[in-house]
Amino acid sequence: MSADALRRTSAAGLPLVERIAARTLERVLAGIEGGTLEVRLPHGRELRFGSGPAVTMTIEDTRLFRRLATQPRLGLGESYQAGEWRSDDLPALLELLARNADRGAARHPFLGRLARARPRVNRRTGLLAARRNIRYHYDLGNDFFALFLDGTMTYSCAVIEHEDEPLAHAQRRKLRMVCDKLELGPDDHVLEIGCGWGSFALTAAGEYGARVTGITLSPAQAELARRRIAAAGLADRIEIRLQDFRELEGTFTKVASIEMIEAIGERLLPTFFETIDRVLAPGGRACIQSILIPDERYRRYRSSPDWIERHIFPGCLIPSLGALTAASGRLRIRDVEHIGRHYGETLARWRAAFDAKRAAVHDLGFDERFIRTWDFYLASCEALFRAGLLDDAQLVVTR
Repeated sequence: MSADALRRTSAAGLPLVERIAARTLERVLAGIEGGTLEVRLPHGRELRFGSGPAVTMTIEDTRLFRRLATQPRLGLGESYQAGEWRSDDLPALLELLARNADRGAARHPFLGRLARARPRVNRRTGLLAARRNIRYHYDLGNDFFALFLDGTMTYSCAVIEHEDEPLAHAQRRKLRMVCDKLELGPDDHVLEIGCGWGSFALTAAGEYGARVTGITLSPAQAELARRRIAAAGLADRIEIRLQDFRELEGTFTKVASIEMIEAIGERLLPTFFETIDRVLAPGGRACIQSILIPDERYRRYRSSPDWIERHIFPGCLIPSLGALTAASGRLRIRDVEHIGRHYGETLARWRAAFDAKRAAVHDLGFDERFIRTWDFYLASCEALFRAGLLDDAQLVVTR
């Protein structure tokens, strides 16, 4: 049966908005390159788009079309959360769609205008809002994150040198890279903005002899970080505070921040750099690791909320390198090392561990919708890094 005949058959009986959405989707998918997308419709028929390695999308509920028509940036993920579709290889499917998104938007510019029709409204930057946003994510519980992170409890891009290398080894390599960029030594007092569960602090104090002050807004993180530090015998070298970076006082010879800056939102980027400038001792330096969106995509991305901001990290916004440079004020970004090529594999390992522990996630009290939400989150991030639409970099910053 021809694609046109299949379209007419599959659309029969659907509400008007869903018929329009289905036909629009077919026009967009018709130009797919770099792989084959097999779409299985609820009544059992199948459409194929593109050529090359195939990945399958099975649509269980035609409400997917309504979501895509009314909320282009949110609909695919929210439909997956609701169980309306599935895939035999979710990261590969999302990567194929991501690689073709710009071509589809160029062929159908009205879809891009529709996607940007809902402005980004979550711009709260107050202290209470910041605490609430962080706790929304991190206070899911230490036991939850321990299910899929490696033993270092490091929740950021690893630097993986060998395919069979344990993730913990690759995470320690990344942490040492930050320490080396800071030129840490026993005479240093380093501030870590966004200390997580303490993996950088343990490395900086345990291997480099530095004193560390780490700050976080998550009580759950702080509690576990303190226990790990005490167990390592480093309580005299490391202090963990529940504190917003805007409340910092004192002077530090070095400053580290590993994938925290994405959580603060665009308006606070200048304040972040002003804080580093204020607390950094003369001759000091900072190392900031950040996820990055390409400069040419930043304006479009920042204009309206995406699925991750809505469902995973409230208030977040991934900066571009240009946005960070513009916000840096008196400070200067003197070195940039891109490590984003490692993030796809890092996320793939987290997702594999998460999938293997689904029963344990249920035992912690999370339902199937939560599991599908996190499955889509990890898979979509993996896809975006593998498609080159996201990057990650370590930036050395000085005055």
